[in-house]
Amino acid sequence: MRAITFSAYGGPDVLELSEVPVPEPGPGQVRLAVRAAGVNPIDWKIRNGFMQQNFQVAFPHIPGLEAAGVVDAVGEGADVAVGDEVFGWSETGAYAEYALAKTVAPKPASLSWADAAALPVAGETALRVLGLLDVGKGDTVLIHGASGTVGRFAAQVAVAKGATVVGTGGSRSLDDLKALGVVPVLYGDGWVERVREAAPGPIDAVFDAAGHGVLPGSIELRGGKDRIVTIADGAAFELGVPFSSGGEQTREVLTGIAGWVTDSGVGIAQGKTYPLVEAAAAQIESENGHPGGKLTIAVS
Repeated sequence: MRAITFSAYGGPDVLELSEVPVPEPGPGQVRLAVRAAGVNPIDWKIRNGFMQQNFQVAFPHIPGLEAAGVVDAVGEGADVAVGDEVFGWSETGAYAEYALAKTVAPKPASLSWADAAALPVAGETALRVLGLLDVGKGDTVLIHGASGTVGRFAAQVAVAKGATVVGTGGSRSLDDLKALGVVPVLYGDGWVERVREAAPGPIDAVFDAAGHGVLPGSIELRGGKDRIVTIADGAAFELGVPFSSGGEQTREVLTGIAGWVTDSGVGIAQGKTYPLVEAAAAQIESENGHPGGKLTIAVS
């Protein structure tokens, strides 16, 4: 099969289109004929060697955590059938024509392959942090980076839960946020004052999905450090604010994500979709930041 691999840490030039053996599913695994793969910052961080302390890889390594595709073969004990359309987390790398996975869920029929491949990481992260913040009806929630992949998903879920969402974003995203039912606020210098002016009342919870040094101002707005969570700012450890990373990769989580999509219309803004042979370009765009939506790779 064709797959993108790298055999040494480095820049995007280490990525190669290779011919590698088709993997065989073991107990509990399924093999997917991959239709689309999600591109995430962790992909290029692993490639660069930034994650060596916590994420060891064997070379040659196939990147990609998120996959959507058709079940092509099943291992003993797997509870999906050949021909099922699914999405989930790949165990062998999603930048490939075939990938193995244990944690998958049915792909909502209304979703494109690219949309489905974009869901696992952003959806899990958004729902995890909203749960940690105990966001519910009547809350006023400040989401930093509300126009990003994670923040946008979280904002839509919070609105659907009955919360008022104040979301920061760039000037080009403010109209889009408003259309989602979010109170939009321009990020950058003066954002604290702009949030005070825009918020209908006190800020009950803060979800920092952006970083960029917004935690001190968030603590000021909250009047304390409770109900503030970041996924993006290492200063949290010095400030005494929870930093949330990782999470549960379970079918129940994927099913919950799909439920928000099908029942409440929650979605992810799509950026560019690259062909498999241009995976390096996709990672470059991700590494440069502000891709304008979720980046995906069309595999087949």
